[in-house]
Amino acid sequence: MSLTHLSVRQQAELLASGEVSSVDLVRASLERIATVQPDLNCFVEVWAEEALARAASIGPHNGRPLHGIPVAIKDTTPWEGHRVTYGSMMYRDNIANRSALVVERLLEAGAVIVGSTNAPEFAHAGITDSPLHGPTRNPWNTTRTTGGSSGGSAAAVSSGCVAVAEGSDMGGSVRIPAAWCGVVGLKPSLGRIPMNVLPGLWDTLSHHGPLARTVDCARSFMSAVSGPSLLDPLSHIIPMGNTHVDISALRVAWSVDLGCWSVDKRIAATITQTVDSMRGSVASVVDAPALFLADDNMLWLNMWGIFMAAYYGDEVDKHPDTADPDVVSLVQLGRMFSAVDSKRMEIARSSTWQRVTSVLADNDVIICPTMARFPGPAAKADNPFDLDRDMTDGLWHSDDMTTVWNLVSPLPAVSVPCGFGVDGDSTLPIGLQIVGRPGQEDVVLAVAAWIEERSGVRDRRPLV
Repeated sequence: MSLTHLSVRQQAELLASGEVSSVDLVRASLERIATVQPDLNCFVEVWAEEALARAASIGPHNGRPLHGIPVAIKDTTPWEGHRVTYGSMMYRDNIANRSALVVERLLEAGAVIVGSTNAPEFAHAGITDSPLHGPTRNPWNTTRTTGGSSGGSAAAVSSGCVAVAEGSDMGGSVRIPAAWCGVVGLKPSLGRIPMNVLPGLWDTLSHHGPLARTVDCARSFMSAVSGPSLLDPLSHIIPMGNTHVDISALRVAWSVDLGCWSVDKRIAATITQTVDSMRGSVASVVDAPALFLADDNMLWLNMWGIFMAAYYGDEVDKHPDTADPDVVSLVQLGRMFSAVDSKRMEIARSSTWQRVTSVLADNDVIICPTMARFPGPAAKADNPFDLDRDMTDGLWHSDDMTTVWNLVSPLPAVSVPCGFGVDGDSTLPIGLQIVGRPGQEDVVLAVAAWIEERSGVRDRRPLV
């Protein structure tokens, strides 16, 4: 097997044995990037000389979680002295004057950062296509989108450029592209990985998280970057739990539509089959009640508009002709609400929390699809962002089933590939989402690993 398709653990074992060096791994990563970049457009910066120099300076494996391992970061995550554009024409020449804590911890863990990955402007959308860098394309079918907003990171992992990449998740931005690109994507519990890249430190929608080749790769990333910091007042000290979770003792609640979604029948069938396969291997599997309402989706969207207006509205006002029209629309949406409206959104969000946690009081995890549909076209022009939803049939019609889980952000949520479906002329991966109690990433990752072992998806590669 090519070095570029090994897991973090496999690469670490080769490094520890002396069979390969970090330079070998980084060179293989850079060669793979050069091969797939023309087709996928997953990277916006490749720091080849710096990566090779860092790899050459790394000594024998010393037990650090990512010692000598090539990784990528998202083009919304600053690294001091390196270009970070946020996918925006407004920041096309921007050089970061500081590093995000997650970047500092990756470097401390021995990682070799080879480049930054594409994202929509200001990470605003579930499609990775920016005014500055254009669309990223799905390795399973290059006419399709990767999803977003961490689509560049997902495509980089799926295509074999790196075994793990950093992403961020405000409404599914890790889990959406993970599902559509056939990799693992984790939104950790709020504060598990300190977040200090936003203008405000009290944001409760946003998370850093890994896009990873395997569940074990995601664990390696988490062990490298987790832990509290005074740089993030919302980071917490609950340690990651024991990774050896007894699956047979777990109680599972599941729903194919979460109470209000319109879900593609092929996706619904695959999720149902996977859950059925768990019966007898876990303590119980029960049907979850209706967990969400269409109003919850609108609640998240309105909060997202406020987020965009507060953080980026002034810049958009200065450069309205160069901004993504969808960013402009979100800023306009956010400005419709008053401070009282914003506080009432917190009250509505509290109701959502109570509804969801009442199910987790009696169950260890909740399982549902990650995405309700297969990916559409790669370019936003062919795949428009719609602030309005057709509810004539009483169901919520949306690609993702992720945004609402950011309303209950202390709950960890992971997307893991569980099978494939045929859509048109394409065979595309299907992601299953596992949500757990606050701080229990160990449980959701253990369930994800169980599914990963039995799905047969992990060892399949896209054709690109």
